[in-house]
Amino acid sequence: MKIFVTGIAGFLGGHIAEKLIEDGHEVSGCDNLIGGYLENVPDDANFYQTDAIYLNQMVKMTKDADLVVHTACTAYEGLSVFSPYFVGNNTYQISLSVFSAIAKNNIPKVINFSSMARYGTQEKTPFTEDQIPKPQDPYGIAKVAVENTLDVLSEVHNFEYVNLVPHNIIGPRQKYDDPYRNVVSIMINRVLNDKPPIIYGDGEQQRSFSDIDDVVNPMMNSIFNEKCIKETINVGPDEHVITINELAEKVLKVLNSNLEPVHVDPRPQEVLIAHCSADKARKLLDYETSITLDESIEKIANWIISMGPKKFRYHLDLEIVNEKTPDTWKTKLIWFDFLTDLTSLELRYEQNNRHNFFTK
Repeated sequence: MKIFVTGIAGFLGGHIAEKLIEDGHEVSGCDNLIGGYLENVPDDANFYQTDAIYLNQMVKMTKDADLVVHTACTAYEGLSVFSPYFVGNNTYQISLSVFSAIAKNNIPKVINFSSMARYGTQEKTPFTEDQIPKPQDPYGIAKVAVENTLDVLSEVHNFEYVNLVPHNIIGPRQKYDDPYRNVVSIMINRVLNDKPPIIYGDGEQQRSFSDIDDVVNPMMNSIFNEKCIKETINVGPDEHVITINELAEKVLKVLNSNLEPVHVDPRPQEVLIAHCSADKARKLLDYETSITLDESIEKIANWIISMGPKKFRYHLDLEIVNEKTPDTWKTKLIWFDFLTDLTSLELRYEQNNRHNFFTK
């Protein structure tokens, strides 16, 4: 089968492309390299270094494809509140280009990758696929718009889709010099640079992390399972929920570090409790968790050590900068290690909490 992967240099796209090639498929794909590494592209894949947002190019690149796997987007949930144009354009508009090319070329099927950001804050956790989406940031809103648009276009133009919802996937080859996302890789990269993990807010946010090796095979199963057509399916574990404070402790323990995490002001619109049910994935995709979080952290740390810790790249412009923009982004404190600045941030965070307590 000829399969085209958007975002093929990304963490998820690269792993999927590699598995597709191992299974004997002919793989090609494109990437603008904003969120990935060129090294993630498998040697046997036909690679186009271009942006999937350009419709004419997408039509040409996918002309002979039997299937499209759509992973490309700027998955910057927190950043989307401060760079909504950039994130929205590279989440929604890019998907319109991909879906239009699919329709124009009569490609029979697309595997679309959505995001847990679709759920927002819900009364009940873990999130289940039948819950009404309540996205609370521009990225999540764009992802829901992508899902709705895909449903309409597939009906009109007669192609099939599967909508997968991965959440908090981690592992080697994830971009670790990006200061805006990938909390586990950010923490590990900082600690390897002898700098403390930075935690937004009180650190009691709840998450459940998925090792990439546990989710690639279930994602592959969605391609050929007819029961998955037009279904939305969460992909990731629901057994081990952890706070960000506990995550930092695990990272420090794995790296044998005595550093103490630094708390800074919360990020606006962050969903505090976010983890998904895997029941549907177990039923339809044979999903199961085999790799512990400690094992994943160790795998990532060993990979980053082999690649070499890096300085964080502030490669994306902030469109909106004001008093609500995280100081870690405005003054690039994720890299710089001025103890006085970090202490000032921590004190201000404590003062803000004290003020909020007395004014409630």
